[in-house]
Amino acid sequence: MQKRTLKEILLRIVILFIGLTIAHLGVTLFLLADLGADPFNVLIQGLFRTAQSLTGWTVLTHGRVHMTICFLIILVLLITDRSYIKIGTVLCMICGGPIIDFFTLLLGGLIHSGNPFAARILVLAAGCVILAFGMTIVMKSDSGVGPNDLVAIVISDKLGQSFSITRIVVDVCFVAAGFLMGGAVGVGTIICAALVGPVAGIFLPHSERIVEWIIASANVQNT
Repeated sequence: MQKRTLKEILLRIVILFIGLTIAHLGVTLFLLADLGADPFNVLIQGLFRTAQSLTGWTVLTHGRVHMTICFLIILVLLITDRSYIKIGTVLCMICGGPIIDFFTLLLGGLIHSGNPFAARILVLAAGCVILAFGMTIVMKSDSGVGPNDLVAIVISDKLGQSFSITRIVVDVCFVAAGFLMGGAVGVGTIICAALVGPVAGIFLPHSERIVEWIIASANVQNT
């Protein structure tokens, strides 16, 4: 395997950040639609609502709770097996929450639970498609995986179990814990579960070609 140059490493990190921004725009859309979120964000939403009701802290946001939980996951991995952590993992932890907060501030006045149900369904479906596309860009940047995605990966590796089964179990645990703490579980959660994976499968080869074209173009300009 050819060793990557510093320029390629930095370019892949930029690509990851672009994918991360796209993905979290999608997350924000179905959070604002308030019809149920993806499993991890059901957990974050539940934690956020519980912490806010118990403390009354106005400084808490969904994004800040998201960043805190991702940090705790990385902290556990640093103690148990740091080989899973790449620069992209840290970038996902630092930037994911603030990106959600930014798009929430930007779009919150336009998209909310007061919109017609049909419009909210369309927003949620669009959010799932956007999330799937951004997620595949992150994956094909080959610079690391978000901490929340690493949970199932690490458990699957350590227990020697099928990743698909482990992912389902982890997602169910996220949803159950989030629901018990007040996270929104609804038709959106079902749509996310049914839509994101298949759509990501459609986007994956296209995203791979996009990333390879960007890297190849940069290498040509460098010669």
